[in-house]
Parts: sequence; structure tokens; C-alpha cells
Amino acid sequence: MVVAASSTGGWPGWKLFGLILLCMVFARTAAMTFNRIVDWEIDKRNPRTVGRHQLLGKGTAVITCAGSALLFAGTTFFINGICFLLSPVALGIIFLYSLTKRFTHAAQFFLGLALSVSPVGAWLAVTGSFAWSPIILATGVLCWVAGFDMIYATQDVEADRREGLHSMVVWLGVPGALRLAGWLHLLMLAGLIAFGFSAHLGKIYFLGLIPVPFLLLFEHRIARTLDLAKINKAFFETNAVIGLLFVVIVVVDRIGIF
Repeated sequence: MVVAASSTGGWPGWKLFGLILLCMVFARTAAMTFNRIVDWEIDKRNPRTVGRHQLLGKGTAVITCAGSALLFAGTTFFINGICFLLSPVALGIIFLYSLTKRFTHAAQFFLGLALSVSPVGAWLAVTGSFAWSPIILATGVLCWVAGFDMIYATQDVEADRREGLHSMVVWLGVPGALRLAGWLHLLMLAGLIAFGFSAHLGKIYFLGLIPVPFLLLFEHRIARTLDLAKINKAFFETNAVIGLLFVVIVVVDRIGIF
């Protein structure tokens, strides 16, 4: 959003910012509740997720999912025509992920795809047209998410095998999946660098990327211990730091605030 709004100083205005933020909240809520609905019985049999169905009743989850999806599509109507027309496609992608582990080992890549449409959607919201920069960033996001979800999925490998579910961890085993996650995170770094060049970002951005490989190395080092408690902690904390760092360096580089 910030990079796409470069012609206006990096800020698209509070109205558009608010609409994009609402779309993010509604889409994520719809996706998460849909995941709860379709995995309702599976989650009850997984020790890690056994308590999830107690957080929200199934009927409430269905209403929340449907309402959030409608609110997402309705909000895009107030952004521009192309976002509104593509809103069912976006919803289809984020809903599809929850079903993929039933028929393909590439489930982690579908999760990456679901999150990777975000930069493209934000770009379309600001400019109303496609460009290479958000597509390059989307590729980096896809590799990042697929990689860290493989690390996260090591916690469920036995439960997934028992349920007959698919994932890269089930297919490759834990060591193989962790190696693939490492390669994907190298591609992620390449994607972030390529995005910086394609979007004509400056020194602040590129200098700000320096901690990212070290954070990823820390995450992978923890993952290799196969200590589930540590993996969970490293997964959430490391990726939260990387995400926040990325936002800050882009905003500072483009807008010059903070």
C-alpha cells in the first residue's frame, strides 16, 4: 500500500487505509473461522488443537465466517471496481487452503498463496492496476509462509499421518521438510531484495533487511532441536519480528516517519 502510493508521498489517505485494514480483518476472520469449521472433528482428535472447538460454537463460527466474507466483499466495493470483481477470487483462494491437506502434500504452498495475494490486493486497492513489484513481493511472501508453516507443521506430523492428511512434512519427513523450508527462506530473502530494487526503495530498506537472515537462522536452529515448545515460541516470535521489521523499514524508507 505504502509503496503503491509513492506518487502521493507514500500515503493513500486515511479512508483508503481504513478500507484496506477492514478488508484484512474480514478476510482473515473468514479464513480462520472457515478453517475451524472444516477441521472441526479433526481438531478434536489432535492433542495440539483439541481445545479449539471450545472457543467458538460451530453455529457461531458459520455465521461469523459468512458474515465476514460478505463484509469483505462489500468493503472492496467502496475501494474500486477491480477489487470488488476479484473479491470472490480472493475468498476462494483463502478458503481453498483449509481443504488442500485432504488431497495434496503442497498444502503449505497453498497457505503461502493465500497470504501472498495480500500485497497484490493492496497494490490494486491503491492503483487499480497490476504491476511487477507486488507480484515479486507476493512470491517472497509465498516462500516465507510455506517455509515457516513447514516448521510449524512438524508439531502435527503424527496426528496428520493418523488422520490420513497430507503435508510436506508427512511426505518428506521432518528432516526433509526442514531442509526445504531453509531453501524457501533463501528464496524469500531473494524476493525481498528483488522487491526493493523493483520498487526503487532506498538504503534504509536494504540496510533494514540485514537482520532478517539472522532471525531466520535462529528460527531454523530452534526447529532442528525438534522441541515442540521451543518451535512454537520461535515460530510466532521470530516471524512477528520479521513482519514488523519489514513494515517499519518500508514505511521509514518511503514516508520517512518514525
